[in-house]
Amino acid sequence: MLTPKTRLRLQEIIDRIAAAEPVSLAERIYVQKFADRDPTVWSWLRRARRTQVQGTPREGLDRFLAQMDLGEVGPEGAFDPRRDDLGEWFSGAPGWLRRS
Repeated sequence: MLTPKTRLRLQEIIDRIAAAEPVSLAERIYVQKFADRDPTVWSWLRRARRTQVQGTPREGLDRFLAQMDLGEVGPEGAFDPRRDDLGEWFSGAPGWLRRS
């Protein structure tokens, strides 16, 4: 459970990531530490990265996918069954998402 102070600090850093503003390595590590343990923070960070890469989505399917946090953040994250192993593809996922 996040304290209000921690939540506000995380959201401030994540908002800067989404706006492509400077974020220090220490701040990125701080956010990633929480994202690895908390699905809500992981989702905030994923949406911020999507906004940073794709910009603010317009109306329609793009906006729906962004709000639902569906689809890939960028082309480098897409699964290619011809060259990728599904188990290795999920290896970068947070601990709470990895299969056992």
